[in-house]
Amino acid sequence: MQPIDELAVNTIRFLAVDAIEKAKSGHPGLPMGGAAMAYALWTRYLKHAPSAPDWPDRDRFVLSAGHGSMLLYALLHLSGYDLSLEEIKNFRQWGSKTPGHPEYGLTPGVEVTTGPLGQGFAAAVGMAIAERRLAAEFNRPGFPVVDHYTYIYAGDGCMMEGISSEAASLAGHLKLNKLICLYDDNRVTIDGSTDITFTEDVGKRFEAYGWQVLRVEDGNDIDAVAAAIGRARESDRPTLIMVRTEIGYGSPHKQGKPESHGAPLGAEEARLAKERLGWPLEPTFHVPPEVRVHFEKIREGLEQQKKQWDELMSAYREKFPEEAARWDAWHSRELPRELPDDPALWEFDKPAATRAVSGQVLQVLARYLPNLMGGSADLNASTKTYLKGRGDFQAGNPTGSNIAFGVREHAMGTILAGMALHGGLRPFGSTFLVFSDYMKPSLRLAALMGVPVVYVFTHDSIAVGEDGPTHQPVEHLANLRSIPNLDVLRPADGRETAAAWLHALGRMEGPTALVLSRQDLPPIPGSGREALRGAYVVGPEKRKPADLIIIAGGSELNPALQAKEILEGKGFSIRVVSMVSREIFERQEEAYRRQVLPDEIDKRLVVEAALPMGWERYAGSRGRILGITRFGASAPGAVLMEKMGFTAENIARLGEEIITEG
Repeated sequence: MQPIDELAVNTIRFLAVDAIEKAKSGHPGLPMGGAAMAYALWTRYLKHAPSAPDWPDRDRFVLSAGHGSMLLYALLHLSGYDLSLEEIKNFRQWGSKTPGHPEYGLTPGVEVTTGPLGQGFAAAVGMAIAERRLAAEFNRPGFPVVDHYTYIYAGDGCMMEGISSEAASLAGHLKLNKLICLYDDNRVTIDGSTDITFTEDVGKRFEAYGWQVLRVEDGNDIDAVAAAIGRARESDRPTLIMVRTEIGYGSPHKQGKPESHGAPLGAEEARLAKERLGWPLEPTFHVPPEVRVHFEKIREGLEQQKKQWDELMSAYREKFPEEAARWDAWHSRELPRELPDDPALWEFDKPAATRAVSGQVLQVLARYLPNLMGGSADLNASTKTYLKGRGDFQAGNPTGSNIAFGVREHAMGTILAGMALHGGLRPFGSTFLVFSDYMKPSLRLAALMGVPVVYVFTHDSIAVGEDGPTHQPVEHLANLRSIPNLDVLRPADGRETAAAWLHALGRMEGPTALVLSRQDLPPIPGSGREALRGAYVVGPEKRKPADLIIIAGGSELNPALQAKEILEGKGFSIRVVSMVSREIFERQEEAYRRQVLPDEIDKRLVVEAALPMGWERYAGSRGRILGITRFGASAPGAVLMEKMGFTAENIARLGEEIITEG
């Protein structure tokens, strides 16, 4: 190790210490203990371009242990990203680019939002899958236009979380050899030594997953860390590098102790740490000039790599114009113009489960979108999400578009986000709606990041039937709708399902959940593209103003229309509104919303076979909600729907009560 290396590592450490002291909150232990191993990666191997953070062939660095964010911010600042020293000084403050945990889209160079432990690990697996798929699709002899690594920085907490185990198991099966995890093995968590909870042999676990496992005994030995990374890059398997570090390294009284994990060192301890490591006490946020020069030289080399890739890509375009055109199409955020008008998307005139229709729609979409890629959590036969003729993505077949995620819902949710973050692919994944519980953290982070992932949730209600209450969702729709920036669509027939898919794939600012039925649903007269507005009048009243508006969606829309006929037979005027997506409807202009749900018609009945939470604003003060506030039962689906009151006759009865209440 050269003197400049030690100086640079201490610069990283004390930028973190000073920022955390100024903010009076943060996690100094990880940056102090892991600075040397991160520095080894960033200065000797990591391929990136500070002037072009979105360069497609950059290496991805994922700080899965996101609480150590100041480590990443210091590296980004020193490397020349658009992250000023002033932003470092504003760590954790309102409006700064340096939030408490890294946030994608806010800070240049941050690849993924992390903090909930293990999420970054799984997202990195998704990025490695995307790299493998795109390399197989576009690389040609002498033209490795896709040739980069995905690096994870993980801690003990990440290794304890189940999502990391799920993702690591799949990565080992797929032999994602360009996935390398630096494991900050400091053996300390918030509550104390890992001896109190975490005594397994992590290395053996990862070897069992099919990973190469390497060990570095001294995390401050930059050369040893670099040598291990070099070996990892030569492997035909993913690699876990277990690096023994000391949390809070340099702190006389807190090194190796949990006290350095999640709170500032304190002014006196920070002073002692600087004295111990020979760092000047003043000024704070000190960056030695020679460190600036050192990183500038590294940056020049990085920018040269980017320039060489640009030249390679230019030559690729000349020699392989068809492939280059496909490259542009795969990386485009636009849907083909002719897709929405394909008759095959709309010709559904027989009763069918919306999950089955979704499967048919997917085959049409796949003809237009060769970069559509996804699968299910071991449920393709039920969720109908297998892309026919597109092959299985496996270690020996990287050109496949169908991913077998196995029974790993949590990891699947975040792997899909990692694929979307990488770019070049349109990812989707599926499972039963009731199992969205396993995926909640993944869904939330995808929505927080605003990444375009499609989640397909089938078996959407108590009509699942005989499998009983364990498999019958009740509260799940309300749960999904509570997540900001997640669009939830529950189509009622084939044409609404096609519209739902078009919305999901056309939406680039966040994820979409498609909620689909197991049971057959009849085609609804007049359904179709209007579903793209979230809600529309599917059963207009015979005379104005209507006596009652019935709002329904999914499998409850047809009995709502039947109830309309019953009530009209009694002389009432009824409007039925198909509510496909509350989120989309709320984004429509006010005039349209009032047109669909006029304020003056305040007698309303909302019908949904789920927890009624959230429907109150649509029902209004004079309306009612027919929902479910208990768990289901094991019985045929049709019997359950009848017992719970979701029949045309019961809907009509409730509607008449509302109308005649005065």
